[in-house]
Amino acid sequence: MISLSTQVLLALLLDFLIGDPRWFPHPVKGIGWLAMIIEEPLRLQFSPRNAGIIAVTLVVLISTLVAWFAVAVAALIHPLAGDLVTIFILFTCFAMEDLRHHARAVYYPLMAGDLSLSRERVAMLVGRDTADLDEAQIARATVESVAENSVDGVTAPLLFAFIAGAPGAIFYKAVNTLDSTYGYKNDRYLQFGWAAARFDDLINFFPARITAMLVPLAAWLARLNGQQAWQIFLRDRHNHPSPNGGQTEAAFAGALGVQLGGVNYYGGKLSNRPLLGDDEQLLKADHIKQAICLMVVTSLIIVVSVIGLIWVW
Repeated sequence: MISLSTQVLLALLLDFLIGDPRWFPHPVKGIGWLAMIIEEPLRLQFSPRNAGIIAVTLVVLISTLVAWFAVAVAALIHPLAGDLVTIFILFTCFAMEDLRHHARAVYYPLMAGDLSLSRERVAMLVGRDTADLDEAQIARATVESVAENSVDGVTAPLLFAFIAGAPGAIFYKAVNTLDSTYGYKNDRYLQFGWAAARFDDLINFFPARITAMLVPLAAWLARLNGQQAWQIFLRDRHNHPSPNGGQTEAAFAGALGVQLGGVNYYGGKLSNRPLLGDDEQLLKADHIKQAICLMVVTSLIIVVSVIGLIWVW
C-alpha cells in the first residue's frame, strides 16, 4: 500500500505535470452539474433558504460518499487500485498548476506591453470589469486572485487531503464549488446561497489563517519581505468583504510591498474595497511572478510541515 503522504505527493506531481486540461472529466464539473440540476426541484418544494440548506447538504454528502465508494470498490479489487484511485481524485482537487498557468498567461503579455491581451486573460481569473484596466490594475487583480485562490485551490484541499484522503479533499471541493455556484449576493441567490456561502466561510476559517501565517516564512525563503508580510497580515487581515479572503491577501501585500484592494467595477457598478498593505510601489507585472512564487513556496511549506508532523507522530 502507498501511504497517504506519498499519495498526496504523487497527486501534486501529477498536477505539476498535467495541470487541468479543459477536456478532462473533472469531478468538480460533476459537482457543479449536480448542484444545478437539484436547484429548481428544491426551490419548488421549499423556501429559498431551506432549499439552499438542503441543496448544500445533498451535494456535499453525495460527492463525499461517491469519492469514498470509488476508493473502497477499487481497494476491494486490489489495494494498489484503491491507492491509484485516491491519487487520481486528489490530483483533480489540487489546482496549483492551473492557477500558475492562468497567472502566467496574464504576466507574459503584460511584460510585453500587450494590455489588450492581458485584460482578456485576467478576466478568466476575476469577476470584476477588466476592459479599461491599466497595467497596475491588471497586476493587482492577478495578485489578488493568486493570493485568495492559494487557499481555495491549493492549501485547503491539501490540508483536507492529509486529514481524510480523497473523501476529505472532495468534501472540501464540493463546499467550495457550491459557494462558486450559489454564493452570490443577488436577488436569485441571496437566500438560496446563504448556506453555501456560510459553509464555505466556516471550512476555510483555519486553512486561510494557517496559510496566511506561513506566508511570511515563504516570503523569507523567496527573498521577499517576510517581516512586513507578518506586520501587514496582523494589521490589515480584516480589511476584506470575506472573513477569510483578507488573511492571505494582506500577507501577500506585505511580502510584495504593494497595496491591494481599492476601487473595482462589477457590471459597471462601483465597489470600493478597504485597502490592504502600504502603497510603497506601483504594481507591475513582476509582482505577478513574485505572487506565483509565494503561492508555490507557501504550499510546499504546508506539505513538508504536515509530512514532518506525521513522521514525528
